[in-house]
Amino acid sequence: MDYKKTAAAKTTVTNDNRLLEEKVGNIYEAIVALEKRSNQIGSELKEELISKLDEFATHNDSLDEIFENKEQIEVSKFYEKLPKATLIAIRELLDDELFVKAPKQD
Repeated sequence: MDYKKTAAAKTTVTNDNRLLEEKVGNIYEAIVALEKRSNQIGSELKEELISKLDEFATHNDSLDEIFENKEQIEVSKFYEKLPKATLIAIRELLDDELFVKAPKQD
């Protein structure tokens, strides 16, 4: 999924917990599902950011070669401005893009 084009709010928005409970059936299961999904999103974004920053990496240990790379700073700022992984996960659940499957209990 392209998280750069997500409809998730970039600021904190108050959500009604009953909406989350209606989607999953149990608020605690909804929280666990959102936690797992936000961890997935966070690790995907982190891997993507690290791979982009590695393009700018220089492997020289010389102090003369160390300087501020404006492109690297811009990439970092872009990723800082993206919505948090938790907000993206909540938006996915509310938009029915996240399927939650609970194991059957005996």
